[in-house]
Amino acid sequence: MSQLSLDTKYWVRNKWLYFFLIPGMTYLLIFRYIPMFGIVIAFKELDLLKGIWASDWIGLDNFRYLFTSSHFYRVLKNSLLLSVYQIIWGFPAPIIMALMLNEVRNLAFKKMTQTIIYLPHFISWVVLAGIVTSFLSPSTGIINHFVTASGHEPIAFLLKPQYFRTILVSAEIWKEVGWGTIVYLAAMTGIDPTLYESATMDGASRIQKIIYITLPGIAATIVVLFLLKLGHILDNGFEQVFLLYNPMTYETADVFETYTYRVGLQEGRMSYATAVGLFKGIVGFVLVVSSNRVSRMISGKSIW
Repeated sequence: MSQLSLDTKYWVRNKWLYFFLIPGMTYLLIFRYIPMFGIVIAFKELDLLKGIWASDWIGLDNFRYLFTSSHFYRVLKNSLLLSVYQIIWGFPAPIIMALMLNEVRNLAFKKMTQTIIYLPHFISWVVLAGIVTSFLSPSTGIINHFVTASGHEPIAFLLKPQYFRTILVSAEIWKEVGWGTIVYLAAMTGIDPTLYESATMDGASRIQKIIYITLPGIAATIVVLFLLKLGHILDNGFEQVFLLYNPMTYETADVFETYTYRVGLQEGRMSYATAVGLFKGIVGFVLVVSSNRVSRMISGKSIW
C-alpha cells in the first residue's frame, strides 16, 4: 500500500479531530498571528491620522530611547525580580500541594480540600485586590490588628516599597495554587499503580515513593510548565500590579505592563509602547528556545 493511501486513510479516520481544531486555529490566526503585522509600529512614529503604513519610518530610535531611558533598568529589575520570586516560591507550591493531596486516602476530604484551594482561581484580581487592601488597611485591616496588639504602630503595607513584592507574590500563590495542583494531580493519574504496589512490597516508605516514583512520573509536566513559565519571565500581569501599586511603590512595583500602559495610553506614545512589547516578546522567545534546548540536553525532556 502506498504512503499516499496511508496518509489519506489517516486523515479520513481523524477528520473530526481536525475539524475540532478549526475554532482554536481561527482564534490564534485572528487574535495572535494577524496582529503581528502591527510590530512595524515599533519602527515608525505612529500618526493616527496617517495610519500605520503612511507614518514616518524612524528605524531603531524607539529601542535606542528604551535602552538609554532611566526607567528601563528599574522596570527590567522589577519585572525580573517579581518573576524570579514567583518561580522560587510560586512554582513549587502546586507541586508540593499535589504531592500532599496524592497521599490522602480519605476521598471526601481530598475532594473538599481540592475544591477549597481551587476556588480562588475564579476570583478576579479586582475583587482580590480589594480583599488584600482590606486585610492590610492601617486602620481596619486584620493584619494591623495583630501589629497593634503586639505594641507596634500600624504599618501602611501598600505604601511601603519593600513590602510590595511579598504581598503580590503571596496573593498570586494563594489565587493560583489550586489550578496548578489540579494539573499535577491529573499528571499523577497517568502513573502506573503497580509501581507503588511493587515499591510497597519492597518496603519503600512514602517519601521514597514520592522521590522515586511520583516525581519522575510527573517530570515531563513539570518541565513543560517550567519552560512556559520562563517564556513569560517578563510578564508579571497587568491587573494585579496595576490594582495594588501606587506612585509610592513605583520603585519596586513598576513593571513592563504598567510602564507600557502609562507611556502608551496615558502619554499617547504608541510606537514606543510597541517597542517595549516587542523587546519583551524577543526575550521570552529566546528564553523558551534556549531553556528548551538545555532541558533536552540535560534531562531528555522538552516541549519539542
